Amino acid sequence: MSNIVSRLKRKKIEEILETGKRMDGRDLEEFRPFEIKKQYLEKVEGSAEVKLGKTHVVVGVKADIGHPFEDTPDQGVLMVNAEFTPVAHSTWEPGPPPDEAVELARVVDRGLRSAEILNLEELGLISGEKVYLIFVDLFVLNYDGNLIDACSAGALAALKSAEIPEFKVKKGQLEKTDKKVKLDLESQPIAVTYVKIADHFIMDPTADEEEVMDGRLTVTIDQKGNVTTLQKSGPVGFTLEEIQKCINSAADKAAEIRALAVES
Repeated sequence: MSNIVSRLKRKKIEEILETGKRMDGRDLEEFRPFEIKKQYLEKVEGSAEVKLGKTHVVVGVKADIGHPFEDTPDQGVLMVNAEFTPVAHSTWEPGPPPDEAVELARVVDRGLRSAEILNLEELGLISGEKVYLIFVDLFVLNYDGNLIDACSAGALAALKSAEIPEFKVKKGQLEKTDKKVKLDLESQPIAVTYVKIADHFIMDPTADEEEVMDGRLTVTIDQKGNVTTLQKSGPVGFTLEEIQKCINSAADKAAEIRALAVES
């Protein structure tokens, strides 16, 4: 029955896409209303609430002191995790993170790392022993599509708002001061996601559109207009011409979202 419903849903979506519109009345390259509110949570170093249409996520940034990785003894550590609350969607259940949560964390993490958003060497404290650990936690409160773009913008906003405890090294020992310091962001990456349905490319897909998509392409662009990552998923490939078209149209939208994330 579910396959039949999915096929009927796809047929209806395709019919409307042929008119240049979508089920909710948007143009193919039109985002839903995008709202970002920084410093949404208490007891964390930084946070942001993001509403993208009916999609609702909260991003928190926590800082701790810990050991560096063996191959990067002088660098701090940046980690991204995603948690899907069971109430966010009818198909999600309590338990281990679903594959979608793992993929979401991986794509957002890659977008931040590839853009070198943090100078990890500046987060080193005592070589091989103590560094800052920066955790970016993504909490999905309601799912109606395009979690990648919502969480990407939320991660930038939360990191931008974060203030972490200051530590000084004296005689080989760490001493915590009474100050907090802002994270120094080296770049401002923003993800813009497209899905392909038949021959149509659409921005900011809803849950229904993601359900019937043939493929998905996420373009991450920094504040200088550089493409820092391309992430493809789904069974259908993309031609170089299609990828370039998506990149060209993503730049302006990324700038709009970045302004919300940085200035909100």
